[in-house]
Amino acid sequence: MEWFIENGIGEERAIAVAGGQIVASAVIWPEEFIAGEVVKATLVSRRAGSARGTARTDNAREILVDRLPKDAREGAPLHLQITRAGIAETGRVKLPHSRPANGPAMRPTLLQTLRSRGYQVQQVHRFPVSGWNEVIGEAFSREVTFPGGALQFAPTAAMMLIDIDGTLPPAALAQAAITPLAESVRRFDLGGSIGIDFPTLPAKAERKAVDSALGDALQDWQHERTGMNGFGFVQLVARLERPSLLHRAASQPARLAARLLLRQAEMVESPGALLLTAHPEVIAVIPRAWQDELSRRSGRQVQLKSDPALALEGAFAQSVVI
Repeated sequence: MEWFIENGIGEERAIAVAGGQIVASAVIWPEEFIAGEVVKATLVSRRAGSARGTARTDNAREILVDRLPKDAREGAPLHLQITRAGIAETGRVKLPHSRPANGPAMRPTLLQTLRSRGYQVQQVHRFPVSGWNEVIGEAFSREVTFPGGALQFAPTAAMMLIDIDGTLPPAALAQAAITPLAESVRRFDLGGSIGIDFPTLPAKAERKAVDSALGDALQDWQHERTGMNGFGFVQLVARLERPSLLHRAASQPARLAARLLLRQAEMVESPGALLLTAHPEVIAVIPRAWQDELSRRSGRQVQLKSDPALALEGAFAQSVVI
């Protein structure tokens, strides 16, 4: 497995490739804190006797802090290392998590982060395999189909829920879902608490068979999990560092669609100006700086067109004669 990184407009995106297929992903947006980043902040609140508190950066961004030393006082300056990015959800944002750090402020690139974990990584102009659009499309639909069934994903405040449904008999459906489930966990960059609702399997032997197969499918993905209970429920817990593609599609769909549109525009090969057509909400989150960057990269004029009849994920780019 090898990782490839594209320096996209408004994001760093990476895929891991095995057998000519995208098997994992990671996305970083510049406006977000990222795991491993060290920032300057001021401690603004701390409950007496607690090692936890809240800090605020110079630009008024709040961060939760853990492992505070006993002598840390409100109003004191701190250097903090981000351990988990903020996670946007419907109607709210979970604040970033951090802990006190030594050393100057710094922000690692996605390339540096992946290499620090021992992965082989290449920076490329364009991914060596196709399929990124399809991965984003699955994230928007929150569904992955497989012969005889489908996985339905539902991001919630407590956990990512995955429902398994289909036409196969329960035991066969549960077994058929395991491979696409394991693939989806990696491809969507899932982490944190994940609840899986398998079909109810009354026979203990059938539940144990699913547990064993799921363990084999996830053996190289660091996590903890429960055994299947009598109602078919399994919980996975993995390290959570950043929003998954599913979280982004659910809570920031216009922003995700805008970045995908800009990537598509970069790849238009026919001559002419670039016309980007999208739903008004997508157009609204494309800043002038991104348009200028697209123009610089492509050497073309860039035009934006709103079309309220399009779905958020239905934006497209084309060349036009002006």
